[in-house]
This record gives sequence, C-alpha cells and structure tokens, in this order.
Amino acid sequence: MKSKVEQQPCRYKVKVIINTTIDFFVNMKSETISALLNEFPFPHAIFENFYNDEELKLIWEELNFYTKPGKLLNAEKYGGAVGYTNAKALMLDSIYFDYTKSGGANYRTLSNILKVNRKVFDSSVTNSFASIHDSCCLATKSNRDTTKVRYYHDGEYYDPHTDKTMMFLAFSYFYKEPKKFSGGELYFPKYDYEISCENNSLIMFPGWVEHGVKKVSIEDSDYFDGYGRYAITSFFGCKSTTDDIKTWQDSENPVDYLC
Repeated sequence: MKSKVEQQPCRYKVKVIINTTIDFFVNMKSETISALLNEFPFPHAIFENFYNDEELKLIWEELNFYTKPGKLLNAEKYGGAVGYTNAKALMLDSIYFDYTKSGGANYRTLSNILKVNRKVFDSSVTNSFASIHDSCCLATKSNRDTTKVRYYHDGEYYDPHTDKTMMFLAFSYFYKEPKKFSGGELYFPKYDYEISCENNSLIMFPGWVEHGVKKVSIEDSDYFDGYGRYAITSFFGCKSTTDDIKTWQDSENPVDYLC
C-alpha cells in the first residue's frame, strides 16, 4: 500500500520498515489507520487520516474559535522560542489549567482538542512508534504531555530548532479545502529531508531531531478566514514518581513539569 504522504529525496536512504495499519476502538467503534514507520534517516512515524469525521468536527470548532482577532499570541506572550518563528500560537494546557484554577486532569475536558488528542497517546500509536527502534520505547512511558496550537499564514515560518527537553513530538496538520497555500513543509536540514503537510496527518519523531517549518505562501486570503496551515503539537515528557505526579497536578502551570 503506497503512502499518500510525499517524502522528498534525501542523502540518506529512507528505510520503510513497516507500512501497516493500526486499530483503534473509539466510542464503541473500531477504526483502522494507515501507519508508515521509518527507521532512517531518523526514527519517525507518519499516520494518515488520523482523526475520524466526528473528531475533526470538534477540532475545527476550536480552531475556528482561535482564528479570531486577539486570540492567538506571539512567542513573547505564550512563552515560545522568541526569534525562531513569526507564527502565532497558544499553549492549550496553560490556558485551560489557569481557567479552572483547580488543576489535575479535569481541565482537559473543557477543550475539544485536549480531549480528542488523547488519541495520540493511545497504546496503538505509541506501541507502533516504539517498534521502530529500541530508543522509541520511551514513548510508551510518557506520563507528562502538553499541547500547542499554531497557525501559519502568508510569510510565516519556523526556523530550525530542537526540542531536547521533550522525549518525542507529534504534529498533526489541518487546513481548509480547497487548499490555498503553498509551502509549510516540515523539514529536517541536517538530513536534507522534508515531509509535506498533508491534511489530517500525524508525524511523530524524537525531540532531539532538528526541524523547522518552511515559509507559507498564500494569496487572496485574509488572515482570519482560516485558510492557512494549522498544526497541533503534542509534546511527550516523563515524570515517574508519585510525588512528581502530585506536584505537577498541583502546580500553577503543568508545562513547567515536563522533563
């Protein structure tokens, strides 16, 4: 079965070790998702059509809400990597945790995205990723995570960087049809490798891998009409002790307790 996700030529041979499917059991219904698992040029997985129609509806309700004046923030305001990107974003866990003031896991029930993207941490996904390489088994041990939403419109980009404080990253991509922008590819300059931005795909790889987002170009589109490139990023972290778990749940900002 050929993947719909375009992979560009690189100086390393891309070894597809498994082109398979994974099974979910969601809301009393069975689902099957295509998974492309690669060991080279670095361990990474590509899941196609990751969210079902019901989940996509919930995600888009929240994305449309954020694509309004004054909602999305620049890096200085949301605590991002200043100087690397001009695209605006939101750290969802911080927003909803602060809103509830009570913390714990319940704050995630207030956000469609934070509820739906629990799918990323399903054992079907993490076990598939863990099968790529021995080092990837740590994905199954993650017990800390946070989620970011970012929106790229005309002229916006993210320069190459690493997320070494995170074990693994999972990016899911969304855009309105018909697609009106070009660019926005996820690229890995040290490997001369890039992955195209495909609607409703999920890309997972280690945080130590340098990556960036190529500049988005779009014409005949207002910023707030939502025809740019959306990315929902899940950061996998790990804290293992009971005391750490309680501290994280009681903290003012759960992002501070990612490893």
